Amino acid sequence: MESIKQKAVPLSAPGLPDFRNLGVMLRLLLAVNLLALVTVLLRVDDPALVVPELVLTGGRLELPLLLAALVLYLAAPRLARLGTQGGRAAVFVIAALAVVASFPLLEGASDVGAVALARRLAWAMGATAACLFYFDYRNRRYSPALTEARLLALTARIRPHFLFNSLNGVLGVIRSEPRRAERALEELADLFRALMQDNRDLVALGDEVALCERYVDLERLRLGERLTVRWELDDGADEGTAGSGAGSARPLLMHALVPPLLLQPLLENAVYHGIEPASEAGEVVVRIAHRGGELRIEVDNPVCDGVRHQTGNRMALDNIRERLMLFFDLEAALDIDAGNERYRVCIRLPYRSART
Repeated sequence: MESIKQKAVPLSAPGLPDFRNLGVMLRLLLAVNLLALVTVLLRVDDPALVVPELVLTGGRLELPLLLAALVLYLAAPRLARLGTQGGRAAVFVIAALAVVASFPLLEGASDVGAVALARRLAWAMGATAACLFYFDYRNRRYSPALTEARLLALTARIRPHFLFNSLNGVLGVIRSEPRRAERALEELADLFRALMQDNRDLVALGDEVALCERYVDLERLRLGERLTVRWELDDGADEGTAGSGAGSARPLLMHALVPPLLLQPLLENAVYHGIEPASEAGEVVVRIAHRGGELRIEVDNPVCDGVRHQTGNRMALDNIRERLMLFFDLEAALDIDAGNERYRVCIRLPYRSART
């Protein structure tokens, strides 16, 4: 049996921010402009001259800043492969080249000389060093939170009721169907091996889907025909793929990078709150779509009378929401639509490919 192997893919080199992240770019632009404001306040004695001087400084600053931000965005995958020191050196070089390239455009034919260029280069190097220090400090500050979120994820996923129910399901068929019970035990061991892996980096969506299919197979041991899972997969190329399995999904969608253990806890909550308490069969629908640089994941399950979703799965949803923030900052979101008949969890995050 092929085991589940979740290959982690880091977004950036250690000590460097992910320059493709919207939150990182917004903080970068804000930090540099704040440094410009501090510089003006220290240089100007007359309060009446602060605003005109700030406008003049901002006019000279925005073009090289936006140019450097654009190059950093485009070069982010290569920076991640340079390592920490190489990546930092490349950031300094990009900042310096942005200042040099924009200098003639800003000054025109005026004779400002090399002294002014050297002064701006020195300011740019100082601002770059300050920004890198800030992002490195922020990463170090959030490292304990990331570790705590990882431990909470592992604790929340390995629930006693899931382990006991899975083992009871295996015991129920071990005499009548020993081969099926043996296969189920292998799947259970494989699933827990994946759950116990290091969860600090992103993994391919295909690995997450494979893990979830193993989990659904285990749940079917005890729920039987009461549990149906329908996968609706769409990579944006055409009409997509729908069915009870996800094996026919397109490679473009399956290579999308997602946080580990993103789908399985959502499926577990859908089964635990929407299928298990019901007396009749029910269907869980998993929709995954890639549209315009955004990956959208929805898990939709029926609502049973007397079952309160908010109490049972708040830990899992809060855990996922926190990990989305740590991985994607402002670019990801988790929304809940709790209707009278269906309960839906929707996750939106930026599309990034493991093949980049």
